[in-house]
Amino acid sequence: MLVLSVDTATPAVTAGLVELEQAAPDAATVVGDGMPVGRTGTVQTRTVASRVRVDPRAHAEVLTPQILECLTEAGRSRADIAAVVVGIGPGPFTGLRVGMATAAAFGDALGLPVYGVCSLDAIAADAATDLTPDSELLVVTDARRREVYWARYRAGVRVAGPDVTKPGDVDMAQATAIAGSASHVDFFDLPVLPVETPSPAGLVRVAAAELLARTVPEPLVPLYLRRPDAVEKSYRTLDRTGA
Repeated sequence: MLVLSVDTATPAVTAGLVELEQAAPDAATVVGDGMPVGRTGTVQTRTVASRVRVDPRAHAEVLTPQILECLTEAGRSRADIAAVVVGIGPGPFTGLRVGMATAAAFGDALGLPVYGVCSLDAIAADAATDLTPDSELLVVTDARRREVYWARYRAGVRVAGPDVTKPGDVDMAQATAIAGSASHVDFFDLPVLPVETPSPAGLVRVAAAELLARTVPEPLVPLYLRRPDAVEKSYRTLDRTGA
């Protein structure tokens, strides 16, 4: 099945077309909230076309053109797309909503299911091939305000996060490697894996079980984790729960 995947949770504007299929039954790869990527076996993904542009101020201007460029490069039409996957963060308010709104618009216009996945999970999925079974991975991305979004993974399962804190307050626990924002991984004394942002294939792998089962997707809910930067000063003392 051909899947359109997009992500704007980081400074990178990412779009791609990915072919997904169920491989022969084998040990399932696990990523995210303890959910196996392939319920009855592994999955195979093949990136047909992709576009990535790092520009935190250009999400709205370049995402849709990138999608159209991918379709042209792949020689496919919108009618060939079977589903849409979008990163739901965590990420800054303005950039994140561009990707989610675009994905929702494509799904609505084409009558396609739209699956939301944690963008940190997609980075972890891409980094999984560089990890040993007993490794613990820390993923961090830029949250601005001198903070990072972060989550930890063991054997492909998210065991902590997502959360947003200052780098010094991140719960590293038994982390043995780190992936994510190149501007922030050096705050941590850990081996750095060469995965900085979610890839189209990584996004699809996180949603693979639901895609292949053709389950009805959950409503898209953005992982902002805190109020937008443009909030009134009177609200700045509120914690992340709004209490």
